[in-house]
Amino acid sequence: MSLQTTHLGGRAPAQIDGGDAEAAALAPLAFAGHAHFTAMQVRDGRVRGLDLHLRRLREASQELYGRALPDETVRAHLRAALRRAPADVSLTATAFLPVGEFTAADDGALPSLLVRTAPPSDGPAGPLALAAVEHERMLPHLKHVGEIAKTYHLRRAVVQGYDDAAFLDRHGRLGEATIWNLAFWDGEAVVWPQAEVLAGTTQAIVRRQLDRLGLPQRERALSLADLPALAGAAVMNSWTAGVAVSRIGEAALAPSPALLAALHRAFQAEPAQAP
Repeated sequence: MSLQTTHLGGRAPAQIDGGDAEAAALAPLAFAGHAHFTAMQVRDGRVRGLDLHLRRLREASQELYGRALPDETVRAHLRAALRRAPADVSLTATAFLPVGEFTAADDGALPSLLVRTAPPSDGPAGPLALAAVEHERMLPHLKHVGEIAKTYHLRRAVVQGYDDAAFLDRHGRLGEATIWNLAFWDGEAVVWPQAEVLAGTTQAIVRRQLDRLGLPQRERALSLADLPALAGAAVMNSWTAGVAVSRIGEAALAPSPALLAALHRAFQAEPAQAP
């Protein structure tokens, strides 16, 4: 039975390797953790930072599996999914080996690609209060699916009266939030925290466009004790280039329209491209 549903106006919300995902093919993936993905917002059939998404999938597959789908194959699968979706959607592309996990077996096949579409999102309005949690992700440079701690810490933070959680490493350095990159403002420049984190595609877009626009940015190791001296903070991910952060742990952060304006200006400067 094909998973044709009422989601997105009756269109199939999931495809594997360019064809409709059957229930039998999806069932083994329900609890699979040896996979990686990229998430993007599609507007009018176009994506900002497409090259970054393709590179993320290619490099992660090479590291996890020793081989990767050609970029043009990935683009073809994205096009196949978007042909059956509205012009504006959230899209997630997940690479995995059909042979599965918890086994050393490897048949040498190329990874498969699961492409899912969902309603578009622009993220929360903010500002957000983030709990400060000591946590370091496994393989932090990869956007992989084995991320139970993200939801665990998010839900614990909400119970404690926060909106989400930010992570501190074993050295007390701020790195990232559950599903967000962190950005700060020192009054003159965008400050990126130095730590082992996932470099997000939105973050990479913003960084290269800040360079092109001539807007200053720098990297710096940041602890909770450094926050009172900063002039603002924001989070970003595939939903949005910037949502204000009002507090991390017990440290309050002043609103920073300048930071949000710089982040969104940089993101908007990135040309959108059809897969």
